[in-house]
Amino acid sequence: MNVVSAFTQTSSTPVLVAEHLTKHYRIRRGLFGHGVVKALNDVSFSLEAGKTLAVVGESGCGKSTLARQLTMIETPTSGRLLIDGCDVAQADRAQRAALRRRVQIVFQNPFASLNPRKTVEATLAEPLIVNTSLNTQQRAARIEAAMQAVGLRSEYRKRYPHMFSGGQRQRIAIARAMILEPDIAVADEPVSALDVSIQAQILNLFMDLQERFGTSYVFITHNLAVARHIAHTVMVMYLGGIVEFGDTKALFERPRHPYTRALMSAAPMIRTTERMDERKTRLEGELPSPLNLPGGCAFHQRCPHAVERCRSEVPPLRNVAQRRIACHRVEDLSDT
Repeated sequence: MNVVSAFTQTSSTPVLVAEHLTKHYRIRRGLFGHGVVKALNDVSFSLEAGKTLAVVGESGCGKSTLARQLTMIETPTSGRLLIDGCDVAQADRAQRAALRRRVQIVFQNPFASLNPRKTVEATLAEPLIVNTSLNTQQRAARIEAAMQAVGLRSEYRKRYPHMFSGGQRQRIAIARAMILEPDIAVADEPVSALDVSIQAQILNLFMDLQERFGTSYVFITHNLAVARHIAHTVMVMYLGGIVEFGDTKALFERPRHPYTRALMSAAPMIRTTERMDERKTRLEGELPSPLNLPGGCAFHQRCPHAVERCRSEVPPLRNVAQRRIACHRVEDLSDT
């Protein structure tokens, strides 16, 4: 990898901007019926160069759907996605191909995302063959540099995925994503399938690569400890929408939205006094179906602080205490 690249810029200009991203899926229900799964609803945020945004929330909140929009695997139902100021929806075929090279993804399960019939060398060569005009020697040098960057030995080049541990396979997947030196890397639960000790190694690898190449990350996780360790900002999602967005340190020290508080309360605690804290927010009931979203605030059916306004009026995402929060009662709950 070329350390001196265009991707090591430190400008505060956003490299990625999502404006009102929405994704609905039309599905068949029964013999003649149809339904609409509202997986992503009016999501807006920006990501600065060299920074990490963690996206957290329960399963079914829209995290992976968002990842597919950001990596252009799927087209949003509505809204805009801008990469370095270029509107993806308005880009022609050549421009979209160039944009895809600048946004790469690391999947959750490396054993499933790696081709079992290809060696490490073939796996890493493929994106270079498809996306660059490098000759054989140049590709070999780039592959060698990529393997060194992620901590893989050169003699592993001719081995197949089944010959590696889970952590090593994820290093291969990271090398494949980073070998094109992307502006943005989307990591969709990249450590959840790994042992805890290996998780720490992979997280530190992500951080080392970011420091070296200036890559921006969208880090999707359900593990709050992971988000706290790696992210500069955190976006909390519930039923396809943003409920709280802000600086990582401030959000973890003082969560404001009831759902964010509930997530924090659900995290395992070592000290008995923390486990027995009466102020913890405990949720009741199940996550509503995205086929039939509740009216008003999507969280009101499970929120212990909901009032009549919450049931009838959708809360806007507004600036409160130097972060963005979607809650009618956030000021009333600030001291609880």
